[in-house]
Amino acid sequence: MSGEPLDLLHCGDSRRIGVYLVETNDGLALMDCGPSSCVPALHEALAGRGVELRDVSHLLLSHIHLDHAGATGVTVHISALGAPHLVDPTRLEASARRLYGDAFDPLWGELAAVPEENVRTGGDDAVGLAVLPTPGHSAHHVSYLHEDGTLYAGDAAGVRVAPGRFVFAPTPPPEIDLPAWNATLDETERRAPRRLALTHFGVFEDVERHLDDLRGTMHAWAERVAHGMDEQTFVAAARADVLASDPDEVEAYDRAAPYWHCFLGLERYWRKRSEAAPT
Repeated sequence: MSGEPLDLLHCGDSRRIGVYLVETNDGLALMDCGPSSCVPALHEALAGRGVELRDVSHLLLSHIHLDHAGATGVTVHISALGAPHLVDPTRLEASARRLYGDAFDPLWGELAAVPEENVRTGGDDAVGLAVLPTPGHSAHHVSYLHEDGTLYAGDAAGVRVAPGRFVFAPTPPPEIDLPAWNATLDETERRAPRRLALTHFGVFEDVERHLDDLRGTMHAWAERVAHGMDEQTFVAAARADVLASDPDEVEAYDRAAPYWHCFLGLERYWRKRSEAAPT
């Protein structure tokens, strides 16, 4: 039932946000759900699988960023760190509006609160899937490992737009943590999943190569910003990296996880580390 992602056609673009329909020991679950602006596309994609939204009993959220966590109304599984922002999304919305400005509403739509009684946190199991803390992209990020070997990785295993081969780490502000992300990749390798199901975008079985490439790109892009590369130059360099690997997919990657987002998160990461360093 899980199979390929349900394409939410975010802003009319394919291969931008994908969610997954998963068989669990307590009925059907969605792995992430996309923003509320994509609910009509979610209904249509589910109908293509012979399912209605009311047939889905659980929502397995990797984290609370708006491209992953917009539709509600079922039992929602999320980390304890992320749960308060679902129950009261005021701070989450304010932060996102600062980043996106006037683009917030057409991109994401309404950000509705989840009833507290619908939220489940904690534990190392959610309806039969192993829950793995996978921080780095965000402190509260978790991934879900199915017994069939599929790791529903959210953003923890990076961005790779099928059928492309290039892999990079989405590093938007405000809370990326590169050492934590490296530890997440080490733990992912230890778990040895058979395949990676990514929100951005697709399912991939060359797990070892994928994770190696992700680690390499993350290090290279972080070093560029650490050594003073500005946003315009960084974006041009990132585009050149994708162009060298997947010349037809440069724009698709940018739509899935904008290169300028990556710069802003890395610039903030290094700036905060510098400010915290003893003088």
